[in-house]
Amino acid sequence: MTCRVGLLWDTPLVFSRLIEDCGASCETVTPHMLATPFWRGSFAALIVPTGFANPAYSKLLPALRASSDRIERFVERGGRILVFGAASPHQNTYDWLPIPVTYLHSYGPRAVRFTADSPYNTLLSGYDLDAVECDGTFPSHGGKTLAATPAGETVLIMKETGDGVILVTSVHEYPSREFLANFSCADRETLF
Repeated sequence: MTCRVGLLWDTPLVFSRLIEDCGASCETVTPHMLATPFWRGSFAALIVPTGFANPAYSKLLPALRASSDRIERFVERGGRILVFGAASPHQNTYDWLPIPVTYLHSYGPRAVRFTADSPYNTLLSGYDLDAVECDGTFPSHGGKTLAATPAGETVLIMKETGDGVILVTSVHEYPSREFLANFSCADRETLF
């Protein structure tokens, strides 16, 4: 069993301390590293934090777009990727993923209900499901809705692709410790 996460961001984040506290090693993968074709990392999972498409917070989106083929291969070969809300008014900010995802930015607390059984529902373990901070919804997507508001607004998507999985969420909270402990570990690392 290996527990190694690539946290995609411009600079180190406190988020990495939470990942490490849950038993995984965590490496910050900067936009320059991500977009460089000769850089190779090996991970069980990749995490893209909230705000990745907002230039006020990060310069990550162009690098994600430049490495979309590598991201797709990573997932198909068994890697896992967790992508949070774009925090951007543009709907096409997930165009680097191998599945279609349309995003509608709208920050605020939402009641969240699980629509399907999944081990990934532990993302919200310990949270008050009647008031989960979210930064938007996904009006259309090419995955399976795992969680939505009572009005049917999707906030958590899952898509199995090849041997791996893509999770996309607009939840504006850190994942639960239970979720991170499981999501961050796999039988093997996958080359990015």
